[in-house]
Parts: sequence; structure tokens; C-alpha cells
Amino acid sequence: MQIYLVGGAVRDKLLSLPVKDKDFVVVGATPAEMLEQGYQQVGKDFPVFLHPSSKQEYALARTERKSGSGYTGFTCYAAPDVTLEQDLVRRDLTINAMVEDEDGQFIDPLNAKDDLDNRVLRHISISFSEDPLRVLRVARFAARFHDLGFTIADETLQLMQDMTQAGALAELTPERVWQEVEKTLSAANPAVFFQVLKDIGALAVILPELDALFNLALDINSEVENDVNNLGQQALCQLKHSASCSPDLAIRFAALMQQLNNHQTNIKALAKRCKVPNEHRDLALLVSAQQSNIHRALSLTPTEIISLFDNTDAWRKPTRFQQILLTCSSSQVCQLTDEYQPTQHLTKMLIAACDIAVQPIIAAGFRGAEIKQQLTAQRISALTALQSQ
Repeated sequence: MQIYLVGGAVRDKLLSLPVKDKDFVVVGATPAEMLEQGYQQVGKDFPVFLHPSSKQEYALARTERKSGSGYTGFTCYAAPDVTLEQDLVRRDLTINAMVEDEDGQFIDPLNAKDDLDNRVLRHISISFSEDPLRVLRVARFAARFHDLGFTIADETLQLMQDMTQAGALAELTPERVWQEVEKTLSAANPAVFFQVLKDIGALAVILPELDALFNLALDINSEVENDVNNLGQQALCQLKHSASCSPDLAIRFAALMQQLNNHQTNIKALAKRCKVPNEHRDLALLVSAQQSNIHRALSLTPTEIISLFDNTDAWRKPTRFQQILLTCSSSQVCQLTDEYQPTQHLTKMLIAACDIAVQPIIAAGFRGAEIKQQLTAQRISALTALQSQ
């Protein structure tokens, strides 16, 4: 029995990146032998075991044969006669097919280190095309490692496009698509993921609402970066800027959806289909509905500002209101987020409005709807006084 550290842990170690999860491949063992040593079996489709003390995953070396449709339609063969190289060949990218033995020695039977050194994302074999999920995974790796200079090999990009044109991505469930999108949103450069998918035609398959934006021209008066000329590019630009100022996935998703303004049904349809978390969906809907008011906050009347606070439930959810402001600031790509004046203005107004207590109004004898009316009137007066200073 030989045990090897495999995949992402080896890749990230060679890239001098933090190693978070460790996976191991076991060559020359049977399930019975693993159980005898105290490992706990957890895999059903193929033998995966948890280490008795570390609880890290150890998988028996295996081969795979396509036996059905989709990314789960595989028959696996795991036995002592499966070699290390046979196990590695079934993986997606060369940079994910390197191992380290128990003595810490680096082993690279597929010469993947060359691609790692040259910063190339390259598929290992034509069997890559048997799993449509790999199209999204490669795009996600492109986003994750963009700052390190990684690019997708031309032949891999062509294969991804061929798979898309052949209809392979239609086999992916919306929920599985969202899992990849959600992982991508946490990357340093999530916009790269969507641009790669757009370039190969895959965005129209998995997120048609977003893809449609690339056919819509920008308002001629829009203040945008020089290379942005349609709403799709603007959406990716906003995602890029939101990612640079906040790790919050809800904010990043809302920034990506921001250009679906006046098309809230599109956001709702996408969120329902992909089972997007409610927190993400609600923030995106509020931003889409209120961004024009927030952008012109400095010209709003006190009555309009109170209405904005009412419509966003800023009274009960001030943290979410700050999320809305931060998302809206990401669309102002020609200025820094901390220079976005509506943030300071509306935050100051909200604090002043919240200083108006309801208890004195009740003590004064107001009842029912009169309490809300009086509270709103006093808040408007407070904002009017603040604006006149």
C-alpha cells in the first residue's frame, strides 16, 4: 500500500499558497485493508475513507468509464492493480495531477510541473469532454489563479467551446451551476470566470439572463471605463470593483446582477432556478430597484430619503442597507468606493432619522396609524434641519 498527497494540496504547495484541504490517493489497497487499519468508509460510488485520527479523505486509486449522461454518469473501478498514473490520468487538469509521497518526495508522472511553471491550465486527455462540469471548473481556476498569470491553453479552450456547442452543458443541473458560481464569487477575480464562459458561448447556456446583457448597449451618458461598451461588460466591471472592496458574496452577486435593473423578474427567475440563497437574491433585488435613487441621493428631498429607508427596511436592517450602498458604489467605476458621496450622505441621514424615538410619540397620546404618521413627520423634520445646516 502506497499513500500519496494529491491534487490541489500539492499544486498550492508548489505555488507557495496556503494549503487548506488535503486529499490522499491510496495505491495497492483494498477496502477491507483500509477498514482493518481503522479507516471509515464514506464513499458509495467509489471507495473513499476517513483517516481514523485526522479525518482527512483517502481514496483508493481508481479508473473511470463513461456509462451515462451528465457529470455523475461514470462507472468507477477501484482495485489494487490500478496504478498511480492511471488514477492521475482521469483527473481534469495537469496542474491537479501531481503527488507527494509519504517521504515528501514530489512525483510527477504526467510532467505537469511544466504547465505549473508556465502558468497554463491544460486538460490531461480527451476524457475531459466526458464531464461537462469541467468547463465551469476550468473557468473557475482561471478566475482563482488570474493574479498568478495563469491562462487556459488554446486546445483546452477549444475543447470547452466544442463541448458547449455540442450541448454538453445542458446536462448540468442549475443547482450544480450555482455551486460553481458561488465558489467563483469568493475568488480574487470572479469576473474572469464569466468572461471565459462568455467567450466560449457557455454563459448563454447556464446564465442566459446575464448573457443577454452583452447585446444591450450602454446609455450614452454612462460614466464607465474605456473598454466597456455594453451592459454585460459593465456588469463584469461592477463585479470586479465590488470584489476589490468587499469579500461579501451577497454584495458581489448583487453587483453582478445590478445591470438587470427594470428586469427584476430576470433576477427572480435566475435565483429561483439556481436556488440562489435568499440573502443574495434579496440584496440584488433591492439594489436593482433602488440604485437610481441612491446614485442621486444628494438631490433627494427628506421625504424621498425617508421613503428610500422605508423601501429598503433600513430601520430594522441597517447592515443590509450598508451592503446596498457598497454595491451601488461598485457601479461608479470612475471613482473610489470611499469617495462615493451617497454613502456618507445617506448614512448620516439614517443616523439622524433613527435618533427620533417612538416612545415620546406614544406618550403624547398618538395611536394606531397616527404613530407611524407622526414618526415619519418628525423624521422628515430632522432631515430637513440637517440638510439646512
